[in-house]
Amino acid sequence: MSAQERLTDALYGAGWGTVKKLPEPVAVRLGRTIADVAWKQRGKGVLRLESNYARVVPDAGPERLAELSRAGMRSYLRYWMESFRLPAWSAERIASGLDVKDLHHLTDGMAAGKGVVLALPHLANWDLAGAWVTTKLGIPFTTVAERLKPETLYDRFVAYREGLGMEVLPHTGGTAFGTLARRLRDGGLVCLVADRDLSSSGVEVGFFGETARMPAGPALLAQQTGARLLPVTLWYDDSPVMRGRVHPPVEVPASGTRAEKTSVMTQALADAFATGIADHPEDWHMLQRLWLKDLDPARDPATSPAPDQEGTTS
Repeated sequence: MSAQERLTDALYGAGWGTVKKLPEPVAVRLGRTIADVAWKQRGKGVLRLESNYARVVPDAGPERLAELSRAGMRSYLRYWMESFRLPAWSAERIASGLDVKDLHHLTDGMAAGKGVVLALPHLANWDLAGAWVTTKLGIPFTTVAERLKPETLYDRFVAYREGLGMEVLPHTGGTAFGTLARRLRDGGLVCLVADRDLSSSGVEVGFFGETARMPAGPALLAQQTGARLLPVTLWYDDSPVMRGRVHPPVEVPASGTRAEKTSVMTQALADAFATGIADHPEDWHMLQRLWLKDLDPARDPATSPAPDQEGTTS
């Protein structure tokens, strides 16, 4: 393990060990202070966030984009402060921490017994949403986590999410899809953060007027198992309660090849994600390159060079 990896692991360990012991108002102020300092430094992550917001809010000038990126960093640090503190929250605090519109799409799907796939973008706090599902609704679920370096950091994230009641599978290794399909065929719930493809073999979609790539997994799982596919969007307001919406089911097209059906369904997910992101852009924590013009210079010679490693964990 390199010195940088040891430092990264130590910082996350300190976060989970220290922040969760702070009174909530203190943690809120700390998160906002860290966010404002990071925003003022104008590092790669902040600049990428601002660049991404420029696609979401195309008529925004430099001043508006700066306001959005500052709000975005505050939202992002709220996510981290909440996540560090979640293991110490009571069941009552978790259950009261989220208010969801149109929840019947999920509960009806679970009652049908064919399984449900929830697909989310990087909006607000998906970990809190997951803890709410296991705590408030009493529904266990399976998810997938990106393998992180160092391995000890990945282990921390797995232990943290398993402590919240989730079954966590590694993104790499080739066995995740089969396990997810088995859980769905047994009538279970699968939750996937699905607005950024990690495999470079995802589906190209139109997203805020340009082409991006999103994972095919949610659509393929729905096709192969008969599970209901539901987009979910989340957002913060000025209260301590996060808000959410379960969107109507994404239907499997009646005709077409598997690839064609997957393309149509993934585009429908992207459209639902875009609705939620457009309504609450500051809560979209996308500090990485997403659009193909940014990822592949050959798509647009005028864009910046090759992909870098800026970003966050999922």
